[in-house]
Amino acid sequence: MEAAADRQVERVASLADEAATVALARRIAAVARAGDVIALAGELGVGKTRFARAFVDALTGAREEVPSPTFTLVQTYESPAGAIWHFDLYRLSRPDEAYELGIEEALGDGISLIEWPDRAAPLLPDQRLDLTLLFAASPNARTAQLVGRGSWADRLTGLFPHA
Repeated sequence: MEAAADRQVERVASLADEAATVALARRIAAVARAGDVIALAGELGVGKTRFARAFVDALTGAREEVPSPTFTLVQTYESPAGAIWHFDLYRLSRPDEAYELGIEEALGDGISLIEWPDRAAPLLPDQRLDLTLLFAASPNARTAQLVGRGSWADRLTGLFPHA
């Protein structure tokens, strides 16, 4: 029997436009909890930061400024679900540089949204949600590939019951 921690579920969602990306972020935010890691991958301009903004808005309940942390590398937000840490690791040259950004604290008790997760892959927990956004056929459309590991496997199954 497969252990719950080793469980993995994969789903693909077609996102017709930016509003669909926002809706996906809200659905995922609704089941997020402290200690979660959501790894956001995809090319420049595909919508990772737009997803993060919608996620933060959904959990904070406020339309606050959610800038891309491209230059600051990390932004934090308070929410009823706990602190939300939004990392943009694009500029890191080594995974251990993420320690200087507070990634240990974030992974311990925050909700972590991590853009460019490959830059710190060895530091990420096995139990997480990997979300890769891909450009699709029409200019505003995207495809979301989601892989839920550990507790995220059950939550992903709840969000997308049919494979």
